[in-house]
Amino acid sequence: MSAEQSAALKKVLKPIHLWAIAVGLVISGEYFGWNYGWGVSGTIGFLIATLVVTLMYVTFIFSFTELTTSIPQAGGPFSYAHRAFGWWGGLIAGYATLIEFLVTPPAIAFALGSYSHFLYPSLEVLHVAFACYAIFIVINLLGIKESAMFSLVVTLLAVVELLIYIGIVAPHFSYQTFVTDPMPFGWPGVFAALPFAIWFYLAIEGVAMVAEEVEDPKRTISLGYIYGILTLVVLALAVMIFTGGVTDWKVLSTIDYPLPAALGIVLGRDSGLTHLFASLGLFGLIASFHGTVIGYSRQIYGLARNGYLPSFLGQVNAKFQTPHWSLLAGGIVGCAALMLGTTDQVIILAALGAVVMYMISMVALFVLRKKEPELERPFSVPLFPYFPAIALILSSICLIAIVYYNFLMSVWFFGGLIVITVFFVSTGRHKTL
Repeated sequence: MSAEQSAALKKVLKPIHLWAIAVGLVISGEYFGWNYGWGVSGTIGFLIATLVVTLMYVTFIFSFTELTTSIPQAGGPFSYAHRAFGWWGGLIAGYATLIEFLVTPPAIAFALGSYSHFLYPSLEVLHVAFACYAIFIVINLLGIKESAMFSLVVTLLAVVELLIYIGIVAPHFSYQTFVTDPMPFGWPGVFAALPFAIWFYLAIEGVAMVAEEVEDPKRTISLGYIYGILTLVVLALAVMIFTGGVTDWKVLSTIDYPLPAALGIVLGRDSGLTHLFASLGLFGLIASFHGTVIGYSRQIYGLARNGYLPSFLGQVNAKFQTPHWSLLAGGIVGCAALMLGTTDQVIILAALGAVVMYMISMVALFVLRKKEPELERPFSVPLFPYFPAIALILSSICLIAIVYYNFLMSVWFFGGLIVITVFFVSTGRHKTL
């Protein structure tokens, strides 16, 4: 057996690292992307969509934590669905999660390029985005502990910066401005806005991808998840509400840098504080980009190790104990995606993958409760079966809304799943899984 084949992932992560990864994975959603929801629903319509999605994520994370602590494997959702349903459950969950974590980094990289271009117009958006992939793949190759420490530093900086932003814009908040043209598209707009509300929290479940690298998963994972989701709920609602009260939402609903633009309105476009914030705003985007690179690499690694992807992608570097081929493969796919889609399309596709994965994970939770009652559950979801049932119902509503308002993209998403399923069955690979 070669050194690469015998190498294993290193168990070094503590609760603070998991909190940083959880918040870091998501925090770019507070910096950009969500504002596209205003464009389809208005401020009050989007607030309603966000509150619905917030309830979905709170109930989902408490439920998902039971699965992650019971089955702490790098495959995350794939591992739970495979255990509950066999090869086809693993295939659906793995496909959905992989789509989510492969298309989210390009959206963040594009936003990084947009922020940089806002600051330094001579910098090309795509050039910055490609450079981000190169830099952060190298950082992640060096080891998970080093990656987690980097994530902790930039996440703390990003959280502090959002708090400063809230402090600056809050005195300029106008209720009258916030409720001007509040629901121009009525209740249909609320449903159309759901994928953009999901962007506030999307990818927090990526903590499950590093479960094998946690020192004490039975205790640590639950702490990381719960503190992470509470942090994000406060930040998401505060940023969205206060930003909506400083100017007409139509001004900010189609750009990739809404927070610097809002500060430019409050303080002046040429203000030193506006430029300083835009510079620091890169921390939030960097934290999420870094976290999603960790997420996609561990998902590819988990799928390859279990036979769903080519086996070389399941190898671990003997020196750094990181899945180097998975990191590189996801980077190649991400760079290709950068040249093909727009930010709002990528967000919708990522949200599609996410809600499909949430649904099959919640069903897996119910099945495993019945199928394996003796399975050790260090963390049990509170108010079972209500929490997972609420998460499942709201995820289903989100899926229906996303498909209804984005039918063509949904055809591509589910068409890909059908093609892959037919391939597995026709080649007999499903029998070996």
